[in-house]
Amino acid sequence: MAAGWLLSSARRWPGRSQTEIGPGTAAPGGEGIAAGGPVARLWDRSVDVATRRVGDGTCDRGALSPGPCVEDSGSHRLDAATARQASAGARPGKGAVLAAAEMAGSKKNAGRRKAWIVFQDESGVSQRPSVGRTWAPKGETPVLIHAFNWKKLSICAALGYRWDGCRSRLFFQTRNGNYDSMSLIAFLEDLKRELRGPKATLVWDGLPAHKSRAMTDYWLRQRTWLTVERLPGYSPHLNPVETLWGNIKGQELANRCAENLGELDTEIHAGMDRVRRSNHLAFSFLEHAGLSF
Repeated sequence: MAAGWLLSSARRWPGRSQTEIGPGTAAPGGEGIAAGGPVARLWDRSVDVATRRVGDGTCDRGALSPGPCVEDSGSHRLDAATARQASAGARPGKGAVLAAAEMAGSKKNAGRRKAWIVFQDESGVSQRPSVGRTWAPKGETPVLIHAFNWKKLSICAALGYRWDGCRSRLFFQTRNGNYDSMSLIAFLEDLKRELRGPKATLVWDGLPAHKSRAMTDYWLRQRTWLTVERLPGYSPHLNPVETLWGNIKGQELANRCAENLGELDTEIHAGMDRVRRSNHLAFSFLEHAGLSF
């Protein structure tokens, strides 16, 4: 690396003017008081702001009442607050130990069925760049110039692991707009065609499109080859596809100001091909999720 270069973070410049705000200055005549405003003066005596008090605290120093200062709540027919059990939606997800036990059971079932274990997830990218660190000359902060308005591209990916842990496969698809139940069903149909016969255990989260009536009716008709397992609530870290997103967005898409969605799609394909060619990345994603064979 040539001398005089410094590793720094790129700045986004959205193409709109920004105003630099410097330190404020105190108005003449006193600190923190606007010029020309009324000035409150306090004499050398403490002020008592309590209600119904005659005089101030310097002159009025009576003895405190020996009686209790808390009013009886029963006189107003008030009930004391009681703790209630939190609802299911407000409770945190299962612990790592319980979640790992559930995943281990799914792995054993897949081994008995000689089925691929497939983790699936959706994500989205846009023309707005993912800011990361890069090399730049000292004193010259890199600036990313991009449009203020940007379009979005959705990605659906599935990482598959053979029941014996000897092989991995990566399936993905891109489309404009968001994924819904029907587009996900089409993705599963393509997945079935790519597997060419072997059974699969599909592991995904509780996205509403994964639990809709259309999706439920679909995978009930596919029980000859497909079994569905849901990740525990609030546990995205158990899905290795989450690490796949971070890997691609941190390399191929880092600091990239795409002119159009076609350029984004090209970079996504390049990143997916890089992961496919690797002999260890897919399994490192699995280990990062705390899972292994």
